[in-house]
Amino acid sequence: MRPLNLHRVDLNLLPGLVALLDERHVSRAAERVGISQPAMSRTLHRLRRLFDDELLVRGDEGYALTPRAERIRAQISTFLPSLDELFGTDAFDPALAARDIRIMLTDYTVSAFGTAVARAIRAESPESTVSFEVLDGRALDKLEGGTIDLLALGRTPPPRYRAEKLFSDRFVSVVAADHPLAKRRSMGLAQYLRWPHLAIDVEDGMQPGVDPVLHSLGVSRRIQLTTPFHVTAPAALPGSDLVLTFPSRLLSWCPVTVRPG
Repeated sequence: MRPLNLHRVDLNLLPGLVALLDERHVSRAAERVGISQPAMSRTLHRLRRLFDDELLVRGDEGYALTPRAERIRAQISTFLPSLDELFGTDAFDPALAARDIRIMLTDYTVSAFGTAVARAIRAESPESTVSFEVLDGRALDKLEGGTIDLLALGRTPPPRYRAEKLFSDRFVSVVAADHPLAKRRSMGLAQYLRWPHLAIDVEDGMQPGVDPVLHSLGVSRRIQLTTPFHVTAPAALPGSDLVLTFPSRLLSWCPVTVRPG
């Protein structure tokens, strides 16, 4: 048998290669694999070095495959079914498993149902352990790479992921009891934007459900303080003029005043 020269090949590049050859577009390939566009661009760069070929070239009607890429695509279509069979795993039996279940989520999500999730997993898989990890901007990349097992997001993931809605919540804006806004019966968008804000950095400096909505309206808030944690954020409000916007489930822990929009 001819010896395999696999030491120079990273098999983690294979999903990106298949997506790029099928989609012929970096952004669409990234969405299909479930990673960011910059991450897919880095994958393409590595593949170009590996094959010593451009693979994708820009033409009059978008990107096109090079002749080498066309041959690679034909070869992949013949061996992928065998590869799936080779690396296929036996059915997973949670009752017999002894592994670390890694779940990425925010501290808010942990407070909402983390205990219930851990209890349910232990009931189904007594020998397994549960590890919670703080959500970050590379969450989908980590899920794709297998470094985490489950992910709780405050937004809809790409369609290639199996997802289920867990619960709904609404956002509220809160201020300290001695804040000037605490004397008002309601707060409109103009008042909301006038004051400085305490923001919760959930993913790459953004707070899903807040900043994207404001951007869709063509406005943005003036952020003066940022924290990665929901539960401890209200502690920064007393004595300040900051406005905090966060999920209403957390209100039971807050010495603050709520103002409807």
